[in-house]
This record gives sequence, structure tokens and C-alpha cells, in this order.
Amino acid sequence: MRVVTEFPHAVVETPDMGITLSDGCRLSARVWMPEDAAINPVPAVLEYIPYRKRDGTLPRDEIMHPYVAGHGYATVRVDMRGNGDSEGLMADEYTIQELADACEVIEWLAAQPWCSGAVGMMGKSWGGFNCLQTAFLQPPALKAVISVCSTTDRFADDIHYKGGCLLGENFGWGAVMLSYSSRPADPALRADWREDWLRRLEAEPWLAPRWADMQERNDYWKHGSVCEDYSRMTVPVLSWGGWADNYMNTVSHLVENVPAPVKGIVGPWVHQYPHTAVPGPQVGFLQEALRWWDRWLKGIDNGAEADPAYRAYMIHSEAPDASARHRAGHWVAEAEWPSARVSRHVLALGAGAGEGRLPSPDPSRGYLREEDGEAFQVKLATPQHLGMHTGEFFPMGLNAEMPGDQAGDDALSVCFDGDVLAADLDLLGAARLTLLVSSDKPLGFVVARLNDVAPDGSSVRIAHGMLNLCHRDSMEEPAPMLPGQEVEVSFAIDHMAYRLAAGHRLRLALSNSYWPFVWPSPEAGELTITGGALDLPVHQGSVNEWTPPPSEGAQPWAHRVIRAGKTTRKIETDLITGRVALVVNDDLGDAENLTHGLCTGETMSELWYIHPDDPLSARAVHTWEQRLSRGDWAVKTYANAEMTASATHLNMKATLTAWEGDQVIFTRSFDDKVPRRFV
Repeated sequence: MRVVTEFPHAVVETPDMGITLSDGCRLSARVWMPEDAAINPVPAVLEYIPYRKRDGTLPRDEIMHPYVAGHGYATVRVDMRGNGDSEGLMADEYTIQELADACEVIEWLAAQPWCSGAVGMMGKSWGGFNCLQTAFLQPPALKAVISVCSTTDRFADDIHYKGGCLLGENFGWGAVMLSYSSRPADPALRADWREDWLRRLEAEPWLAPRWADMQERNDYWKHGSVCEDYSRMTVPVLSWGGWADNYMNTVSHLVENVPAPVKGIVGPWVHQYPHTAVPGPQVGFLQEALRWWDRWLKGIDNGAEADPAYRAYMIHSEAPDASARHRAGHWVAEAEWPSARVSRHVLALGAGAGEGRLPSPDPSRGYLREEDGEAFQVKLATPQHLGMHTGEFFPMGLNAEMPGDQAGDDALSVCFDGDVLAADLDLLGAARLTLLVSSDKPLGFVVARLNDVAPDGSSVRIAHGMLNLCHRDSMEEPAPMLPGQEVEVSFAIDHMAYRLAAGHRLRLALSNSYWPFVWPSPEAGELTITGGALDLPVHQGSVNEWTPPPSEGAQPWAHRVIRAGKTTRKIETDLITGRVALVVNDDLGDAENLTHGLCTGETMSELWYIHPDDPLSARAVHTWEQRLSRGDWAVKTYANAEMTASATHLNMKATLTAWEGDQVIFTRSFDDKVPRRFV
């Protein structure tokens, strides 16, 4: 990233601007704006999240917000109610209160003498979600949004469930928020920090069991899901996603369905802003953001509405790398989406090889296959530890968080391999898998991975998809399978932009386990597959069609490393018990902010245990420690969470402890049991 120090406008910063809401709750905002904004008002750009502007997102904030402000905007980074330096309490994610507060903040910003009256809203992840959700509510002053790594459907395409499958990260995210929201305001900004902190700790919710208890797409999940009524999305949207992230589907959904002007860009990135994200190439996200704001907040006729509808970085075949710094590829620019350059190619799952068919697995591996060239039968009963090389739901960086070589998991799966490709094969869009399947158990799921298999046998995951079989007919009204009854099921595999090289094979790998990405079924069931088809989105082929601006940002934050961090990620097998574990230790070290003197540190560990033969052996243990200090003042919080399951219930425990100096001032334990109705 190129650091920019000279801007068209000199910028002044306010570290704690108070925004008092109608109920008296004061939100704290960090604001950058041109120094003459009071006499030459400018549009405001809001980022509104719970991740603490004073320390949590400060490193990225200082790269982004002064840069945008230096080009003639007031950029406003607000701590949500109950977080960071803002007053109040937070009860859950994307609540009615949260979105009502957002609308009030937008109204307040538009009324300020330094604001032109036009407001934009942007954010990544939580902020990407709530800027779409706020646009759905249509506050009058909101004129455009930029949403990065977000979703349109909180049940089908978020961290809790996917295809109706309960994700392991539902528990993990509950542990994260138990820790993140446990920290106090900065005493330098809040004289009442201690009283406010104790109120926060007392009200701190343990959300993982609440989310796990809602195993169907009910009103809770529909709230905040903009797909419920795309017609309400009337403000222009610029949507960004990353192929190494698990929110890659949103960009296509918005471009295809939103009636307002909307553009989408998907790169090779993890769950980060595109000007700093890996794998490269990084791009000039901030320049593209300014182009969007100039068009819709300032009314500059720069042609942004005529940009390609959908720009995607088409990844090229390379060796697998869970810590890839760069992915080879090229940019595809589609004037319209869906694209006329994409055609659907259906490959039948069947016995014999040949054009238009993915042959059934090798019978020498124990799968049955008729020799008449048509009928086949596959038994799917994969070991519980399959999936250890899947990577994180939203990888953040280079610590082996992306999918690694899939060959080991492929060896445990049922694989349908295509012929060796005589020419490159370009895929752009979402594949769809249809199966004729029966189950010997009422609860179960199936996972499909599309992989790129090189001549040396290494396997790169292109995309994956999954279906909880209870949701085969309805996400709103799931029903257990009737053992032995064959049904036809169909589900989407995630969007992709990928070029398989000539000499490689396309592989469809199926499993009914996927640990720890998906929490296992209560019984190690067996699925019987007797037919199916894979519907592929084949692109006609292209050369590079877009050259994005280079990555730029403002001066990084001034800090001193007190103690360097270290991350390890291992897969361990106990040779005595046979238990397999994914062990992650992430120590982010400690640093001092040289601007205001706050010292911060964070340490995390994740343990994911399972025995290959026993789904009820699944156990997750997560710990988080947060540290804040300045001079003689020091506080610390420690969150410990554990999830196990019986045949009938999901068991989730957690403990939250807080220290002031060396003294424990708060501790609370949670112990919840959630009935397993459909998971």
C-alpha cells in the first residue's frame, strides 16, 4: 500500500464528538473533516460498529478515514451503543435498537452545520451488514452505501447457519462477542468508565445458545435480511467481497436484485478491506470509494453508474497454499449480471465416463456401481474429522486460515472426477448440485466441495456448499428425514471465479461430515446416493478486462510494540485415543498508542476436538483475554467458552471474569442446553 500524506483538503480530527440520541444515550464518534467544513459544508460518511474506535479498529481507521476526509468529506466513526466509549448496553447483533440508533445518527449528521445534508454509510462485516440494513429502512438523508464482506440473508449466508447446517463458528462468534463487548470505555474519555463497565459486564449476553436455538429461518433471522424485500433498497450500493471469505455470494445477490444503482467487485481476498487484504493483488479501495461518494453524495457526473455491473478476479490454477500472499489471475468485467457470457453446463453423476458426465467413484474403494452405464449407488459415511483443512469461516490473514491442500479430505470423501481438461475451463457464478439421496438417520447433512486437482494429485478448493437435509424442502419449516426414503435435494455451491488449467481435473467431493466448519449430526449416519447432476456456470473465457487503481491509504497509526505476538495452527492426533484436534493459538501481543497512550493486548486460543468414529465426541473450547492499561491503570477480561453435545442437546458453557489491576471485580458463568430439533 502506498502511503499518501498530501491531500486536497487539510484535515482536523475530533477524537470524541458526542451524539446524544432521543432517549438520552450518548454515542461517541471520532470525526475527521476538512478544516473549513464549517464554512464549506461537506457530505458525511458514517461507519458504525461495535469494535471500539479508540483501540480495536483504530489501525485500519487511521489509514482510511483521514484519506477520505482529505478529499472533502466528514468521516465519522461511531461506537455502537454499549461498546467502546459510547453509553448504553448492547443486547444482540442487528437489533431494532441498533438500526434505530443508526437512523438517528444519520439524521443528526445531516443536520450539522459542517454537513451538506448528504450522508453515506460504509463498513465491513458487521458494518457492511448494518449499512445495508439501514438502507433498507430508508432514512431520508442516506444517499449511498458501500458494503464490504456482508450478507443479504442472515440465516442462509452468515456465520450461524449455512444451508441450514449449524456452523461451528456460531459458537466461536458467541465467544468472540462475549470477549469483545466486555471491555470498558477509555477513562481518558469517560470519567464514569468504572460504573459503566460494571453495568456492561452485568448485562453482557452469552449469545451462542440463543442463535443455536433458532434452527429454522424464523422472524429473528428475517429481521435484517434485506433479501426479504429488495424493492426497499433504493439507495445506490457498491458491494465488495472476497473469494477467500465466506461472504462472497452477497455481491452477486445485490447486483442481480437491488433496483437502485448497484455495482459489485469480488477479489481474491480474505475478510479484510481490499486495499490491505491478502491474498493479493490489493486494489485501490479508497479511490473506488471516493468515486462512489463523489457521484452519489456530491452529484459529480463521473460515470460511476456506467461502470461494469460485476467485476470479479478470476483465480488461476496454482498449488494449494493456506497462507497465500498472492493469487494468480485476471479481472473479468461484466457489463450486466447475470452475464450473457455465462452458460450453464450440466454434468450428470453416473456410472461411465464420457461427455456431460462425472463418473461415479472407483468401485475398488467400496462404492457400488452398475455396469450398464447408467445406474449407480454410492454409500456416503465419512469420518467425523474430515474438514480439518477447510480453513476459517472468515480468514483474516496469513496464518494458514485459508483452505489448504484438500487431497487428504478428498481421500476420505466420495469423489466424482471429471476428465483431464484439454483446455482451460473458466467458471463464473454459482454451481448447483442435485442429488437423489436417502438417509438411514432422521438428521444429517451433505457437503459438496468443487476442487481443482492438479496432475500431482494436489487439490485446491474452488468453492463449497452444504445442505442440512431437514431443510430439503423449506428453510422456514424443516422436517427430519424419513429413514430409507429417497428424496431429490438441490442446493447451491458458493459463487466463484476460477480458471482450471488444461491438464487439471474438476472434482466434486461429497461428505456428510465437515469438522469443525459444521457441527456434526447426533449420529454417524449413512447416506445413499443413486443419482444427481452438477450444474456449472461456464464462462466463455476472457483476458484481463479491468485494471484497478493501486492500493493507497493515509499514514498508519503511531504505536510502539511492547511485546510481539505469535500465532500457531496445528492438527494433532492422539495416537492412544484416536482423537483429532485443531489447535489454534493467536497471541496478538501488546502495543502502546503513541497518540493517546492507551496500551492494548489480546490473546486467543481455539481447540476443536473430535474422534473420527463418534460425532458426540465433538468439543470446542475457546478462550479470549483482553488487556487495557495506561500508567497505573490496568484492566483485563477473560472469557472461556465450551461447547459439547449429547444425542438430544447442544451444551454451551461460558465464564466471563474481569480484573481491575490484580483484583477480580466481576465473574459470571453461563450454562445452557439447546434441544437438537434439526441439527
